[in-house]
Amino acid sequence: MKNEQEQNPKKIRLGISVGDINGIGLEVIMKTFSDSRIFDLCIPVVYASSKFAMAYQKALEIKGFSFNFVRPNAKLMPKSANLISCWTEEVDLKLGQETPEGGAYALKSLKAAVAALKKGEVDALVTAPINKHNIQSEEFNFPGHTEYLAKEFEGGEALMFMVADALRVGVVTGHIPIAEVASAISGEKIAHKIEQISSSLKKDFNIRNPKIAVLGLNPHSGDKGVIGKEDEEVIRPAVKKAFDSGKLVYGPYSADGFFASDTFTQFDAVLAMYHDQGLIPFKTLSFNKGVNFTAGLSVVRTSPDHGTAYDLVGKNEAQESSFREAVYAACKLYKNRLEYNQLNENPLAVSPQSTKKWHSKS
Repeated sequence: MKNEQEQNPKKIRLGISVGDINGIGLEVIMKTFSDSRIFDLCIPVVYASSKFAMAYQKALEIKGFSFNFVRPNAKLMPKSANLISCWTEEVDLKLGQETPEGGAYALKSLKAAVAALKKGEVDALVTAPINKHNIQSEEFNFPGHTEYLAKEFEGGEALMFMVADALRVGVVTGHIPIAEVASAISGEKIAHKIEQISSSLKKDFNIRNPKIAVLGLNPHSGDKGVIGKEDEEVIRPAVKKAFDSGKLVYGPYSADGFFASDTFTQFDAVLAMYHDQGLIPFKTLSFNKGVNFTAGLSVVRTSPDHGTAYDLVGKNEAQESSFREAVYAACKLYKNRLEYNQLNENPLAVSPQSTKKWHSKS
C-alpha cells in the first residue's frame, strides 16, 4: 500500500465505512465510484464484505460497477474502488430494515476503517450513514460518529461542521435532547467552538482571517432579556471576548431571520447553539450536496448529510450526490491541511497562492 501511494503521490487513499448494511450506504458508494473520473482524485478503500457487497449489488441491479477485492496490505488498484473484507461470515440481506446485524456490521466496517487510518494505510475517512439506535453496544456507546471519532483520535470534544461551498455551520451542542440545550451552553463552551471553527477555517479551508457569525439561543436573541437570559448573560459576553481577542466574531443574531435574509453570505461560518437550529437551514439550503465534516480532529473525516434512508433501500433510487461531495471534500480538506502544515513548518515550502480558496467571503 505504501508503494502504491509513492507511485501516486497526488492521490489520496480514502478509507470508507459502509454504515448500516441495510441502508443506502453501499448503494451511494457504488454509484459514486461508477464514474471513473473520480479515480483521478483518490484511491477508495471500502471496508465491508465481498460476499455481502455482491449480494447487495445484485439485489439492487446496479449495472456497470465492480469492486476490486483485495487482501489487507495488498496492492491497491488506483483506478478502481478497492474493497477489503473485514468479515467473512454469511450475513442475510434485509434491505430497508432496522436489524441488530445492520448495526453490528456497520461497527465492524467503521472499526476496520479507523484502524487503517491509525496505521497510515489510508489518509482520510469517509463514513456512510449509521443507524444511531441499532449500532449501540458495549463498544459503541455514543450519540454518533462525531463523538466516537473524537474518542478514537483523542480530539476532545470535536466539532460537527456542516459545509457546502460557502455555507459552513457549526453547533455548540450536538446530539443532545432539546430539554438539555440551555443548561449545556456556557461561555467557555462557546469560546471553545469559536476557536475550533476559526482554526479549521484557517488550516482546512485556507481562509486567513475568517469572519464568524454566532446565533442566539432564544427567539429574537432573547429580546434583551425579555425572552430568556442566556443571550445577554452568556452568548453576547462570549462573542465580545472572542472579538476583543482579535477574531472577527459577531452576534448573537436572531436565528429566524439570519438565513432568510441571506445575512449568512457575509460570513465564512456560522455557529449555531444547537443541532436543529443549524442543520435545518443548512439542509434546506444545500440538501444532497452538503457534507458533515468532523473538525478538531488530527485526521480528516467527512460524511454525507443524510441518514440510512431505509425507505429508499432496494429501489435503486438513492441519490449519491451528497456522498460524492463528501469524497471531494475529504480530498480537498486533506490537501489543504497538508499544505497548511508544510507552510507552517517551512514558510518557503508552499506558496499561499498555490491553494484555491473555499469561496471566502471575508
